[in-house]
Amino acid sequence: MNRYIRKVRTSLASKVIFSTVLLSLGVVWLTGSALYSQLSDGVKQVNLETSLAEARSSFFNAQYQFLLVDGAQTSIITKTVQDVIISSTAVSLNQDRKSIFLSRFEEFDKPKGVDVVADYSTATDELLVSSFPTELRKRVRASDLVEYQYSTVQYKNRPDANVLIAGRRIAIPESGNYEMYLVYSLTNQNTTLSLIKSSLLLTGFALLFLIALITWLVVRQVVRPVREAARIAQQFTQGDFSQRMKVETSDEIATLGTAFNEMALSLESQITRLENLSRVQQRFVSDVSHELRTPLTTLRMASEVIYGAKASFDPTISRSSELLVAQLDRFERLLEDLLEVSRFDAEVAVLEPVEFDLVRLIERCIDDVRANAQEHPISIDIDHETEQVMVKADIRRVERIMRNLLSNALDHADEKPILVSVVATDSEVGVGVRDYGSGIDPASLSRVFDRFWRADPSRARVRGGTGLGLSIALEDARLHNGELDAWGAPGHGAHFVLTLPINAGNQISGRPIKPQPKDYPQSN
Repeated sequence: MNRYIRKVRTSLASKVIFSTVLLSLGVVWLTGSALYSQLSDGVKQVNLETSLAEARSSFFNAQYQFLLVDGAQTSIITKTVQDVIISSTAVSLNQDRKSIFLSRFEEFDKPKGVDVVADYSTATDELLVSSFPTELRKRVRASDLVEYQYSTVQYKNRPDANVLIAGRRIAIPESGNYEMYLVYSLTNQNTTLSLIKSSLLLTGFALLFLIALITWLVVRQVVRPVREAARIAQQFTQGDFSQRMKVETSDEIATLGTAFNEMALSLESQITRLENLSRVQQRFVSDVSHELRTPLTTLRMASEVIYGAKASFDPTISRSSELLVAQLDRFERLLEDLLEVSRFDAEVAVLEPVEFDLVRLIERCIDDVRANAQEHPISIDIDHETEQVMVKADIRRVERIMRNLLSNALDHADEKPILVSVVATDSEVGVGVRDYGSGIDPASLSRVFDRFWRADPSRARVRGGTGLGLSIALEDARLHNGELDAWGAPGHGAHFVLTLPINAGNQISGRPIKPQPKDYPQSN
């Protein structure tokens, strides 16, 4: 589930569809709200005008009927009141249910000798007169026009209802002035508004779905070629350069596909050429290194014979024999380094891990470097938290790394002390070689492990090197799944840190030795 959610979050199509639907939702909501507001206002206005027109007709008809029976017998007037109530509460044009309320507020001025005057006050549908708005009743009593108001009224055996009340003053013969009210139920109106709201909501959701579907179809036409290009690019990273994009149209996507295919063809050609060149270079280095061993062996034998007889030569020739032996030693180291580099390039270098004490190995390397640097004695100290650090690694390669790091520090220490530190954890061990010599420009740190690279080619070196030592040391460290890091600043020395897993081939989880920023201030 989490994987599916991450895929949706990182999908371009999902982002576009989500953004489009979200924006469309805002537009649909604003449009729907405005439309519903206009429709509801229109329905309410039409319902109000229809109800008021019907109320005016009912009030006029009632007043006309009462005028016709003016002076008639009480029974006829009573029957006329009943007929008015029946006709006024009949189903209206808008099919809303109506109630009627009659209430006398001004008695008839009775002639002399008349004792009984009928009171026709009544309310249909068990309407509670007390729930009528007082303000409306005051207006009706004081006006000859039709007055109206929206309100909530109560019934004895029915729930409260929202209604429209229209009222007018009516005169009933021989009884007095009455308030006559027609109460229009708003049930149909509310039902109509609910239907409109539901229809707008349903239409809005349908519109959003159609927008999302259309967006998906459009985005799919754009995203599919992009995904195809990404898949082919991933195949390129795995070494398969035969993949190409299908170009079936002549639009912008087809132009992209054509350009992508041309780029793939160019990359395939360039990579093939470089691979061939690399193989030729590797073969050349390997062949030259092997071929030079035979004359080098002959030169070594001849130089040893000459060096053994140097006592019988004059001082100039004797010194030349010493220089010959020294340069042959350096030439031999260069051939060994070139052979090792060719193995790394050909990916045939293998580990031969054994278990050994790393601290003892480092101490032995330090003793050897001290012995070879008698002309320039430099203090080399070792700092380790435990007396013994057992690791399982290729002892020959680890020793070569340490000799390279110590030799490099000796070359650049400017006769200042060198500190070797060892810090071990449960899963890895770090070995730092710190000198306080001329240091390294931070801009050059990314190149210190390049082959034959020199920070300052013009400087006089204390001891001759091949220029491949740090490069081989980095390859040896990574062959163990370790790492070799370098820090430094001009005038503050350099710090090379080797990090190895306790067991060769395991992954390292961190760096036991990390640089201290105060030791390497930023140069101005």
